[in-house]
Amino acid sequence: MMTSGTRYNRYSDYLRQKYGEKVYKLPVSLPVTCPNRDGQCGRQGCVFCGEIGAGYENLPASLTVRDQLAANKAHIAPKYKAKKFIPYFQNFSNTYLPVEQLKQHVLEACQEDIVAIALATRPDCINDNYLEMLATIKEKHNIDISIELGLQTVNYHTLVKINRGHTLAEFIDAALRVKRWSMDVCAHLILNLPWDDMSDTIESAKILSAIGVDQVKLHALYIVKNTVMADWYQKGEIALISKEEYVERVVAFLEYLHPDIVIQRLIGRAPETNTLFTNWQTGWWKIREAIEEEMLTRDTWQGKQCNYLNGAALKKFL
Repeated sequence: MMTSGTRYNRYSDYLRQKYGEKVYKLPVSLPVTCPNRDGQCGRQGCVFCGEIGAGYENLPASLTVRDQLAANKAHIAPKYKAKKFIPYFQNFSNTYLPVEQLKQHVLEACQEDIVAIALATRPDCINDNYLEMLATIKEKHNIDISIELGLQTVNYHTLVKINRGHTLAEFIDAALRVKRWSMDVCAHLILNLPWDDMSDTIESAKILSAIGVDQVKLHALYIVKNTVMADWYQKGEIALISKEEYVERVVAFLEYLHPDIVIQRLIGRAPETNTLFTNWQTGWWKIREAIEEEMLTRDTWQGKQCNYLNGAALKKFL
């Protein structure tokens, strides 16, 4: 009998199985920006992105990587009896700087109790020279490296509307390049962007499965004050789906997603103090529980509908 928590490939279970115990992520800020902000491909950034980016719980980027890790370990280690960690270079586009500078930041994170390093970035900030450098560090220091790519949606019309500054093609190119260098790919998706529907949700699962990404992070859109999207929201120009519809989309996404792909999260945490809308004013854990309960009620699981790969039409002859 499957329980609610075993109906999808949970990140916490994956980490425990791979490293033999619970592993904790430690956020790290680098003094970087984004090519969609500095004029390389845009000035205003994505319409939902605030001035501080995504790392609202991060320490200041003025601190060194070593100092940030030391401060976060001092808080996490005694509280949770943690012994193994993953530095998460989180805010803005963490590969958007000269390759030698990135190398020094990553090397600073290579410490004895570090089992992996995660770098969040954009698909158009992936390059073979950078990946070769990271692969060399990975091998030399025996540390896993994961590249977290912000895709947000596979609907290329929506990518234009949110001023993403890249298309689906750049994501596919970046993901395949990372895979060729034997590093993990984690895709970030927002399942409730106003212009997307259930068909986009299912197509997202299919594309990520076909590419062979290793991990997925799902987000629910939150509206940050003083952004373009906040202006649209306050004027009534966009509408958000209900919490119940979000649950429906997540369940469908999981059903069509390959069962080997690890789910880092089903819904993200978000700041409430600087937002107009955050997770339907509901605790993120309550929404996660609702998703798990819905899967249990339907007797469904991750990969149940993953029957479309490897020439599905030929299966009747095999």
